[in-house]
Amino acid sequence: MRFSGLLKAAAAFVAVAVLLTPAFAEDAATWAKSHQSELVELYRHFHTHPELSFEEYETGPRVAKELRAVGIDVTEGVAKTGVVGVLKNGNGPTVMIRTDLDALPVTEQTGLAYASKVKVKTEAGETGVMHACGHDIHITNLIGTARWFAANKDQWKGTLIFLGQPAEERVGGAKIMIEAGLFTRFPRPDYAIALHCDSSLATGKVGIRGGYALANVDSCDVTLIGRGGHGAYPHTTIDPVVMGAQLVLDLQTIVSRETKTTDPAVVTVGSIHGGTKHNIIGNECHLQLTIRSYSDEVRKHIHDAIIRKAKAVAAGAGAPEPKVTFSEGTPAMFNDEKLAARLRPVFERQFGKDSVDDPEPSMGAEDFSMYGKAGVPILMFRLGTIEPKRLARMKELGQEPPSLHSSLFYPDPEETLVTGVTATVAATLELLKK
Repeated sequence: MRFSGLLKAAAAFVAVAVLLTPAFAEDAATWAKSHQSELVELYRHFHTHPELSFEEYETGPRVAKELRAVGIDVTEGVAKTGVVGVLKNGNGPTVMIRTDLDALPVTEQTGLAYASKVKVKTEAGETGVMHACGHDIHITNLIGTARWFAANKDQWKGTLIFLGQPAEERVGGAKIMIEAGLFTRFPRPDYAIALHCDSSLATGKVGIRGGYALANVDSCDVTLIGRGGHGAYPHTTIDPVVMGAQLVLDLQTIVSRETKTTDPAVVTVGSIHGGTKHNIIGNECHLQLTIRSYSDEVRKHIHDAIIRKAKAVAAGAGAPEPKVTFSEGTPAMFNDEKLAARLRPVFERQFGKDSVDDPEPSMGAEDFSMYGKAGVPILMFRLGTIEPKRLARMKELGQEPPSLHSSLFYPDPEETLVTGVTATVAATLELLKK
């Protein structure tokens, strides 16, 4: 009898322990594993049906359909192709989970059986279209997370916003979503989170950091205006190609000699075009630049310096004032430090400390930053996408993993999606706590 009593007491203790243990993490992982084949099938659909920025005419409606199927209130056509799903479940915080919807003008060369065969005509000619940045994983992760929360309302209280944002690759989607009333037509979130594929991180791992994670990014076009003529008589012309060559070198000193050495900054001339034939000096030379920084002060200084140096080159050649325009700008992404400190332990409990990476800041761009600029605490975490055996084989061969935007990049979706849904659910449940 005494032994029986001890067994009963032990059973009662275990039952209480189970109730007190945050079972959501295990439940989310178990759910994701049991629905893995469905998630992979959905991922392959999005992978084989990529659409360019501002042209997500099939992707948006498919996301809306999937969200509606689990009882989420959905609004389509926000900022043309954006999707907003709202799931209310009593009183509590409001958390926004965001995915991007668009793909890239890249012709896929992965050799996968489900490789994208989509082609479109652009101003530069015909090109393939590919989810080379993992947005197909992001979309599937959002839908998988939505399915879990809709099926497990007994485990949380509050409001969830499932956001399908267009045109991240053109860094314009977040801006127009906000302008279309994202935070006025729909519940304003207390927090916003997102994940992003990491092409060099192993599956089963996530990465998280507070503070600057991605950079201010701007495109800049400079048109130098000369006076054309015969290549045999350069003294009768103002050669814009020579001005362009001088400007390329002058621009390098903005970072090397004008920017504080501890302030990250990049000025890259990615394209230069001038002239039409060997013996003709043309009228114009066109330069295309990408500009990257973290602080607003450095960003402004670089803009001002480019204009100053372009004008100086033109003035030195006796040429008309050049045309300088900036476009496709997005602010640096600053992960809320308190949010990062709050969520790191959640990921460490879920995956183990060795599986939570501390990624370095990148000079890449993400317009998820716009939601932070609008006053919402934001955090974007990294998601591992390459199986460890694949990474080991690449290392053995002396190869680097294909980067995001590469025609050769592809994730291993099975484990990637399980980890993504598990991490997103765990982070969201933490933020839904009052």
